[in-house]
Amino acid sequence: MPDPNGASPLKRQSARLTEGDDRAGARAMLRAIGFTREDLSKPLIGVGHSWIETMPCNFNHRRLAEKVKAGIRAAGGTPMEFNTIAVSDGVSMGTEGMKASLVSREVIADSIELVTRGHLFDGLVLIVGCDKTIPAAVMALVRINIPGLALYSGTIAAGRHRGRDITLMDVFEAVGAVAAGKMGADELREVEENACPGAGACGGQFTANTMSTAIEFLGISPAGANDIPALDPHKDDVAEQAGRLVMDLIARDVRPRQIVTRAALENAIASVAATGGSTNGVLHLLAIAREAGVPLTIDDVERVAARTPVVASLKPGGAYVAKDLHDAGGIALVAQRLNEGGLINGAARTVDGRTMAQVAAAAVETPGQKVVTVLDKPLKPTGGLAILRGNLAPEGCVVKLAGHERLMHRGPARVFDSEEAAFAAVEARQIKAGDVVVIRYEGPVGGPGMREMLAVTGALVGEGLGDSVALITDGRFSGATHGLMVGHIAPEAARGGAIAAIQDGDTVAIDVAKRQLNLELPEAEIARRLKAWRPPEPRYPTGVFAKYAALVSSASEGAITRPPR
Repeated sequence: MPDPNGASPLKRQSARLTEGDDRAGARAMLRAIGFTREDLSKPLIGVGHSWIETMPCNFNHRRLAEKVKAGIRAAGGTPMEFNTIAVSDGVSMGTEGMKASLVSREVIADSIELVTRGHLFDGLVLIVGCDKTIPAAVMALVRINIPGLALYSGTIAAGRHRGRDITLMDVFEAVGAVAAGKMGADELREVEENACPGAGACGGQFTANTMSTAIEFLGISPAGANDIPALDPHKDDVAEQAGRLVMDLIARDVRPRQIVTRAALENAIASVAATGGSTNGVLHLLAIAREAGVPLTIDDVERVAARTPVVASLKPGGAYVAKDLHDAGGIALVAQRLNEGGLINGAARTVDGRTMAQVAAAAVETPGQKVVTVLDKPLKPTGGLAILRGNLAPEGCVVKLAGHERLMHRGPARVFDSEEAAFAAVEARQIKAGDVVVIRYEGPVGGPGMREMLAVTGALVGEGLGDSVALITDGRFSGATHGLMVGHIAPEAARGGAIAAIQDGDTVAIDVAKRQLNLELPEAEIARRLKAWRPPEPRYPTGVFAKYAALVSSASEGAITRPPR
């Protein structure tokens, strides 16, 4: 029934904010910004983004927000732009600042929720870019559960160095090459100056592009929108269309939890596995599932990844960058391959109203493209990651399988209680072939914040040790990491996990085929060491890190924050 004051019946939330004589004060304040009575009679749509001058990843968000807002207005809504924070993994990598990265995911989700609940928006379009903004936005969408969608702002173009494409990963590996005497400082400067040519998130299938792919498979992003590069003129067009689409979602009253189902989450896991994506995808999809109230465990991740072949040759495990995937046929082409093999649930719905099967069927493959292979000739027969257990990880851990061929490593532990200590040892060339580098007290509580170890892993690869050493940690890896690296070990050291019991020289065995990670000691000896173990003093006794450490769950549960039990 139409409102007698002319307000839209689609103002399911915002009518309480703007309608009635008692809301005159609110309307007066909004008029000061420039909103008219007609504007306020329409559905109010939050347009959230994380524009910030600390990275290239989100630098086009303001421009895209204007296009989204134009689409909303054209479709009969009133947009209200707001912004949240972001922390750059690439910029902060290897410093204390990296501890803020995963914490920022929770802060971003919380801030979106606070603005949305505080201003009673009827719908949301969330523009996302760098790593943590993507899962944070989807966590907020399913938590609030009003009509909305997420739009990825796009990948950066590949850099060029001496006739080949390069990405940020190449810069970190060049640092190791300089330390090993394999590259001069002048060439390192060339790599540094050419790796990141403009706005957009890191160009390989690192965490940002992994999650961009995943949320399109999840159905919460408009199909075909995310793989368009940041500076492609067509990005403006899909932003405008996203603004129109949110009004359609409101009209149909389609809520995020209707999209983010168990089937959709398994489709998203398959996309991570099929593209050799970042192990961070595991952490973030588990977090999204918990916010959506969908039962999902790391064992489900293992089951889906084990049946999914790697079909996209994307850096760091493959040869191409995200723009190449777009040129080849896009994310939809990967969906087409997986749907042909019955490896995704084609009936899962997307925000644009189509099923994943319809999205896959509409994919157009560029003749002669070499980025996405056919199902009967996969790059690897099973997905780009696996879940291991064993006496070092009874709650599980994640190993990345793309970018190397080793499935077994057994060697002496080199134990470090921080990333800095490990990096110093690598730089001093104290790590030898056969070693297992152990970095602990970098988990969700111990860090706090699960720093990524790209500085260490990149330096190891740059020194030529990528194929002869292994690394295990209760922290995380960058999506740019490759080599035999095991992360997210749970329970973590700070919570008395067995990784806290390892001593220098102990033998650690990684057996991917058997899905095992073990410390080769009698269980009685491990128990004796843990009985004598005492938790370290918190690194941050007050402030946001202390709050996070007090509330964060295990990595095996997505490292989400939750009220104390």
